[in-house]
Formats: sequence, C-alpha cells, structure tokens
Amino acid sequence: MANIDYKPVTAVWEVTMGCNFRCGHCGSSCEGALPGQLSTEEALDLCDQVADLGLKWITLSGGEPLTRSDTPELVKRLSGNGVKVNVITNGWLLDEKMARRLKENGISTVAISIDGTPEIHDKIRKKGAFEHAKRAFHAMTDLGIETGAITTITKQNIDILPALKEELIGMGVKTWQVQIGLPMGNLKERPDWLLEPKQIRDIIDFCYNTAKEGRIRIYPADCIGYYSKKDLEARRISYKSSSYSLWDGCNAGVRSFGILHDGHILGCTSIRSKEFIEGNIRERKLRDIWEDENAFAWRRQMKKEQLSGSCKNCVYGSKCLGGCPNTRLTMKGSIYEENEYCAYNLTLKEKQAKYSKCDNASSLLNLAESLIAQGDHQEASFALKRAQELEPHNAAVYRALGYSEFMCGNYESCLEANEKALEINGADAYAMGGRALAVYRLGQKNEGLQIMQEAVALSGGLDPNLLQDLRYMKCDMAKNAAFVK
Repeated sequence: MANIDYKPVTAVWEVTMGCNFRCGHCGSSCEGALPGQLSTEEALDLCDQVADLGLKWITLSGGEPLTRSDTPELVKRLSGNGVKVNVITNGWLLDEKMARRLKENGISTVAISIDGTPEIHDKIRKKGAFEHAKRAFHAMTDLGIETGAITTITKQNIDILPALKEELIGMGVKTWQVQIGLPMGNLKERPDWLLEPKQIRDIIDFCYNTAKEGRIRIYPADCIGYYSKKDLEARRISYKSSSYSLWDGCNAGVRSFGILHDGHILGCTSIRSKEFIEGNIRERKLRDIWEDENAFAWRRQMKKEQLSGSCKNCVYGSKCLGGCPNTRLTMKGSIYEENEYCAYNLTLKEKQAKYSKCDNASSLLNLAESLIAQGDHQEASFALKRAQELEPHNAAVYRALGYSEFMCGNYESCLEANEKALEINGADAYAMGGRALAVYRLGQKNEGLQIMQEAVALSGGLDPNLLQDLRYMKCDMAKNAAFVK
C-alpha cells in the first residue's frame, strides 16, 4: 500500500563524487568520479521523476557538481519542470561563462563554500580557492542570481568567524549558512579539528549577534540548535518571520530525501551507510520508493523512547527526536544516542549538576512546586529527583515527580513515580490518578480507564481534576472507536 502520509518538499542530489579539491574537512573524502555514476540519460529521467513527485526545491551537490559536464543540462530539465534548483559549489569552475549558462538554464540560487579568510580558506581547501570563490560570487551577482555562502565550522575557523563575516559582507554576500563539521571522511582523520559540545553556544551567540546587526542574513543549519532563545531569534530574523517555529525534527524521509551519485535513495546524503539506503532508481521509480510503507522507517517510526541520555527525558524529545541524527551517528556511533551538541542538552546537564549539590529535600520540593506552577516541568523534575534521593519515602515528592514527568512526556517515569507514591500510601487518589494517566498514555487504555475510575471513587468523586481526566479518557476512547468504525 502506498504511503501518502509524507509529502516531500526538497531533496539533495549528489550528482557526482568527483571533485577538483581535497578539502581537509570533506565528509565524503571526494576525489575522482566513482563507478556507477548515473548517465546523462538516467539523470535526466530522474529529473522528470523528481518533478512528478512534486518537489519544490532540489540542491545539486557533490563532490563538485560542476566537474560533471552535464550539470547545466540537469538544471535546465529540473527548472523546466517547475523545480527550483540550487547548486552548491566550491566556485573554482564558476566563471562568467558558466554563470551565464546556469542563468540561461534556469538556476534559482547558487551556494559557494567559504570556510575562512583567504589564508584559512586556502589552507583548508586549496591554494587560490578563496580568490576563485570571490570571483564566482561576483560573476553570479553581476547576473542578478541569488547567491549565498556556506561555512563548515571547525576549530580551524571558529575564532575567525567575525573576520569572515566582514569578508563576505565586503563581497556583497547577502545570505550565509553555517554548519558544524562532523567526523566523517577526511575530517574523521582530523579529530583535533572537531568542535567541543560547549562551543555550540559560541556559534549560536555569533549567529544571534550577526542576525541582530542586520548586515547579512545568517542561517544556522539543522545541526545547530536547539530550543535556545538566541537560536530561535536568529532564525526568525533571517527568515523574516515572527512565526518561525521551534525545531520540529529532522526532515529526512519526512519532507526531504537524498540521492547519491549512483541513484541510491536515502533520507539524508550524510547518513549513507547500507542500512539507510531505501532503494535505487535503476530498480524502482522514485515515487515507488518514497511511498513504500516500509521506507525510511528509521526516521518515520522513530520514537522519543528509543533515544538515550538526556534526549530520552527531554521535554522536547517527542518533537525534536534528538536533533540532527547524523550528529549523533558520527559523534556517538548511533542515531539513538543523545545529542551532546544541543544547546538545550548543555543546559539540562548544568541544571542536573546544580541540583545534585542541594541537600534539603523540603526546600527542593517547595522549589519544584513553584517551578511546576510556572510551567517549567523539566527543571522541576531535576529538583524532585534530587529530593527523592534525599528522602526516598516521601510520597509528596513522588507525587509531584509523577506529575512533572507526565508533563515532560516521560510516561514510564511518571508511572514509576506514582507507583512509588502508592507503595507509601495506597489510598493516595492523586497518585492513583497519575498512574492511570501514565498507563493510558503507554497504550493500555482500558486498564488506564479502570484505574482512573478507582481513583475517582477513592476521592469520593469530589476531585475536579480526576473527574476531568476521567471524562477525557472516555471521550478519547469514544472518538477512537468511532474512527475505527
């Protein structure tokens, strides 16, 4: 049965793995074009399939896409089919002639990789690379083509971002995407280049300050964030939208996908090992691969409960799913590990460390109740978990912990806390109601309803919160029953 629940909007297509550079941070270790690269005929047919699938945008990357002689033809076919095309290039081959050809063929935007001031950029990439990139910017802007810069941040260039900003502004660059370097390909062989988790805050601060200046629009990539006020504000400013929403999870296999040079289809071109390949366009049509009900299961079926560490208990976990999965895969070895390069994760660890030093359970409980009243359930949980260590037989602590964990979406922890409270006081109607809600949210709806009815009876039918929860359960079950019918 075709899966029509997911509508693709964009894709990244590595049209070739051939490259005229040997960059120190290249995640693909690109050199020459690899065997199996799609022929021009196959690639043009894929352009038609991309349009048929309804994509609005596609990015052609590599390797260096302009080392493939028919890349302008692919741009023409895609744009002619109504798909906006972006090319990511190192700029070396993007002279005036190529710029005009791309424009004539309908290019929408061009992104040029710039990783530092002239000396740093050439050190990372190739002697003369900065000057070629600068000329490429001028060639595109002279033709009125929208052009932006992309910077991969490592320890090689994080300290010169302010100087690089001035270089870009001086070249007339209007938009700038920044991303962190991950231990893949060539960069995996240079661990001393990798950023420390705490440096993600430095990048967010830089993005925020740059956005506030308003001299260049800066866009933190999906590997940078999440749930920092400064990060959100920087994105709102650059996207010129006051309604820009919080990070809503990785788009791979949900709203976007990747295409490798040989026609393999996967959720993201960075997550490219065999187990993440969904099919090949030489064997099946692109639409058949995308709409396969078993495709992209690693992303489409991912649940917060599969994550580890702070991500598993994070209040944003169900929405975020740990941020960029490739960050977790390359840094920690699994897409289910916690994301230590998340700004909010750093904050959580600091709060946990703060409460581990508190030794007054009563004060912690009072503080937690105040935090709950303010809606800060995540921090309340940290305070209550420490209070639980100090007073393991305090039912009030477990009751409050059960509530805060429920509000964080941690239903197993909620269930455990309320069951502890009931072990101490079996007649605690509030704890029994919390247990009922946890059981219900964990999928045992009939059992949850029965426990809630017992909780209401135990309270004498007078607790308005328990009555409201009971009505919710009955209404929810009735709706589900009607839907099934």
